[in-house]
Parts: sequence; structure tokens; C-alpha cells
Amino acid sequence: MTSAQPSPGDRRRWFALAIVMTAAFMDLVDVTIVNIAIPSIRQDTGASFGEIQWITAGYALAFAAGLITGGRLGDIYGRKRLFLVGIAGFTAASALCGFAAGPEMLIASRFLQGGTAALMVPQVLSIVHATFPAHERGKVFGLFGAVVGLGAVSGPILGALLTEWDLFGLGWRPIFLINLPVGIAGLLLGAAYITESKAPRALRLDLVGVVLVTAGLLLLVYPLTRGHELGWPVWGYLAMGVGLALFAVLVAYERHKTRKDGSPLIELALFRVRSFAAGIAVQLAFGVACGIFFLVWTLYMQIGLGWSALRAGTTGIPFSLAVSVAAGLSVQKLVPRFGRKVLQAGALTMIAGLLLYIWEAGRYGTAITSWQMVLPLVVMGAGMGLIVAPLTDAVLSQVPREHAGSASGLINTTQQMGNALGLALVSVVFLGAVDEGRASGGPGERGRAFAEAFQHSLWWVAGILAAVLVLMSALPARPQQHPEGAGDADARAAASGAGSGAESGPGAAEGRPAAGAPAGQRHPEGDREPALTR
Repeated sequence: MTSAQPSPGDRRRWFALAIVMTAAFMDLVDVTIVNIAIPSIRQDTGASFGEIQWITAGYALAFAAGLITGGRLGDIYGRKRLFLVGIAGFTAASALCGFAAGPEMLIASRFLQGGTAALMVPQVLSIVHATFPAHERGKVFGLFGAVVGLGAVSGPILGALLTEWDLFGLGWRPIFLINLPVGIAGLLLGAAYITESKAPRALRLDLVGVVLVTAGLLLLVYPLTRGHELGWPVWGYLAMGVGLALFAVLVAYERHKTRKDGSPLIELALFRVRSFAAGIAVQLAFGVACGIFFLVWTLYMQIGLGWSALRAGTTGIPFSLAVSVAAGLSVQKLVPRFGRKVLQAGALTMIAGLLLYIWEAGRYGTAITSWQMVLPLVVMGAGMGLIVAPLTDAVLSQVPREHAGSASGLINTTQQMGNALGLALVSVVFLGAVDEGRASGGPGERGRAFAEAFQHSLWWVAGILAAVLVLMSALPARPQQHPEGAGDADARAAASGAGSGAESGPGAAEGRPAAGAPAGQRHPEGDREPALTR
């Protein structure tokens, strides 16, 4: 049963809000903080480039695989209970990351961290919905959007500072250990102040679907990350073929699951909505583009150009600010007037920024400065901001209300999957383009080799964004407000507010967008009470 909402005069609900938002902030910062420390991790642990990719992609893959199931577990067993289990597991996984003895342990701990985040994050807006009355949720979602934006901007800088300071001689490890006091405080205070709630009609679990999705992704991602180092063996191609076959099996099983109990992991009927099917393709491709760009960008600046983590982190500030400003303008001013054209303009603007970056990287070579990167980064950031905030609303606008929760969950999961695939493709588009003879030479030769590979990678990202631009033509010309609708006002506020703080800067990993990004932290399936798409 669902517990009663706290009365408007109950101050405990504001403590609960602070706790769950702190947890959301911790998760977001953890995503954006890691990339900036990747070169330090590689140097300290002796990790290969393939292992570096897994340190970032492992989190995204586990998070993607567990998001929808995490939301359903909260609906069934209680949002407070799952939130506390998630934050406890996330804190323990952070400790394991911080004390990892080698890259293998760090990769395993990052998988655990992503999986526990998938238990914690879906409960955040569920708890908000269960705790606050409808007339207060607009203000709450506005605060949530601000927290997301703050995390996106502060994550790379915090990661750079913690790495540069080398606290207690721990090097990069404090980027994970900083979660311990925050997580412990959140666990203790959450137990005291968060009110328990459940969905009266929760969907059943689809663990077979989760296994199929996870296995399929692993069989695709692992050969991509290891292929370059191993000389692209035959077994890698066979594994990717099996992975694709598993996705075909997944489709057949989800049809069976729908007929059996109506609780599939993926609601296949959604893909009959043309705009939703195109939107999912946009989310996947955009996640791939962001996954490639942000990791390659970090490797280029810190290993290729030899910049410090702090310099790389501060170089990304104009990008993050441009994303936040453009996201706010797109939702409040531009989309209501111009509709889909705003997203298309965003894709074109990002492509223009990439082309400008390619030109500057070629012209200035290893002598390029942070100031010379400002213009292409601001242009790219503005383009990303025009996309990430209104995209979810555009994808959901023609989805019937009864499917809005499942659709939102699939959007968030697809973003994470795209990011994981993009991170894996770094082996193909960047490492495969690095001249290994020059890269193993002196700093000058290594810098030139990395700069050329960076430009090669940006052409790939621009090509993917060109595909995104074409797919956007299938989105609705203007987001529609249906009487029976595709999610209510609260849903749209959550999507826009969370999306506006795209995870950006050289510390971004997913395209949650960025990964994406980035991408808001919405409940993966919505509430089965008054419908709330998260």
C-alpha cells in the first residue's frame, strides 16, 4: 500500500528532499568526475586503454541494465527501502573503487557502483512525488534541475582539484572516497526522514529480459574495447554476432512476456509510434556520440597535449555553462515557438562546433591553448543545450498516457546504452587512428599523433550527429499537449529540469547527456499512482 503524503506543515519532507537530492548530486558528480582522472588512474595502476574504457563504460552498462528493474523494485518493496539499499551499496562500491589494488578490481567495483546507482537513482523522483503535494512539485523540480546543473558544472572541476591536490598521497582515489561521508550521512538521515511509499499496482519484474539485455551489451562492448589491443581476433566478431542474435531473442521473449503478464522490460508496442521509435534512435545515437567525444577529449588534452587534470577541467567550463544557458532558453523560449526546429538547430550547431574544433586542432597542433578552444566548445555546448532539455518531451509527446512511464524508462536506458557503446567505440575511432610508433616517442610526436587521432574521432562524431539530424525529422513538429496525454505537467517539468543540466565538460561520461548526459534522473517507469513520468 502507498503511505499517506506528509502534511504541508511537516518539515521532515524538506529534509527528505535534501537527502534524495544529495544522492542524485552524488551520482551525477561521480559520473562527471571520473573521466578527468582517467590519465592519472592509467599511470598509477598501469591500466591498458581497453581497461580504461571499461572503467567508464562498466558503470554506464550496469546502470543501463538495472534502471527499469530498480524502479520496479522500489514500486514493489518500497521506495525508501530501495533508496537506502542503493545508497548503502553505492557508498560501499565507492570505497572499493577508492581502495582498488589494480584495474581489474576497479572495473568490477565500477560495475557494482553502476548497479547500485540503478537501485538508488530511480527512487529519487518517486520519493519526491510521494512526499510533496502536486502544487509544490513545480518548485521542487526546479530545485532538482538546479542541482543537476550544479553537478554537471562542478563535477569536472572537483575531480580535477581532488586529483591535483593528491590528498594524503592518494592521487586519484579521493574522487571515489569523497562519496563515503556523503553516502553514510545520506543513509542515516534517509532512514530517519524519508517516508516509505509503494505503488498500489506495480509491474512485475522481468529478470530474463535484464539478463538478455546485459549479455547482449557485454558481447558487443567487450570485443570493441579489447579488439584494438588483441589485433581484432575472429572470436571478437563472433561474440558481436552472438550479441546481436541475443537482441533478436530479447524481442521474441518480450512479446511472450507481454502476452503472459503484461510486464515486459521493453514495451514493444511503443515502437508503433513513429516519433517514439525515431526518438529512441536519436537518444541511442546521441549517447554514442557523447560517449566517444568526452573520453577522447580527455585523452587528447591530458595524454596528447600533456595538460594537467586541473587545466583540462577548467578548459571545459565554457562548454558546461553554454549547455546550461542554451538548455534553459530552449525549454522556456525557443521550443514553444519553433518546436522541432530547435533540436535540429542544436544538431547543426554541434556539428559546426566540431568542424571548428577540427580546424583549430589542425591549425595549432600541440601549441593549442585553452583560450583557443573556447569558441568551438561554446558553440558545441550551445548546440547540446538546445537538444538535451527538450528532447525527452519531444520523444514522449505522442506516446499515450498509459505507456508514458514505460517510454520514459526506455529513453533513460537507451541513453546509458548509447554511452556505453560510444565508450567502447573509442578503440575504433581514436585508438585505432593513433600512430603507435609516434605515440611511443617523445612528447612532441605523441602530441601530434593524439591530435591527428582526435581530429579523426571528431569526424566520426560529426557523422553520427548528421544521422541524428536526419532522424529528428521524424519527431513531432511541435510537442503535443494531449488531453489524455503523454505524461502530465510534473513529468515535463522533471524531464526539462533534469535535462537542462547535461553532464558536460571533460569529466562527462555518458552522454547521460552528455552522455550524454546526461539526461535527467527520472524514475525509469513513472508512477502507477497519478501518472508521473520520471
